[in-house]
Amino acid sequence: VNLLKTKFGFDNAFNYKKEQDLTATLKRYFPEGIDIYFENVGGAMLDAVLLNMRLHGRVAVCGMISQYNLEQPEGVRNLFCIVAKRIRMEGFMVTEYYGNYRKFEEEMAGYLKEGKITYVEDVAEGIESYPTALIGLFYGRNTGKQLVAVARD
Repeated sequence: VNLLKTKFGFDNAFNYKKEQDLTATLKRYFPEGIDIYFENVGGAMLDAVLLNMRLHGRVAVCGMISQYNLEQPEGVRNLFCIVAKRIRMEGFMVTEYYGNYRKFEEEMAGYLKEGKITYVEDVAEGIESYPTALIGLFYGRNTGKQLVAVARD
């Protein structure tokens, strides 16, 4: 939360893993509702978000990390909100956008050179650290983009 507010300039933030009532937390942070939500958590978070969406809100879905290691994935209970609030919810896969990669790479390189992109990297040293770094992704052990430095030459 501190990183989001100090380094990335967010007005406010919360750690969904530490909140007892996600629906109430979202209502507190977004009293007028949520217009756009980038879904990458799933489970209880998605349920709470759907209850707090505004009319004609949009949800882009690219993952559901809270569900990946469960033997029995949790169901979403508040799907009727999509109908009642006329929410547009759409999944996407990065593979659909590979054709745009070169253009993205050129634009992003410019933004990085100009200092318009703020980022954090979590670097694990040595190829032997790869399995631990990978597994750590699913438990939130990294901060920022997880990298593995194979060699430093």
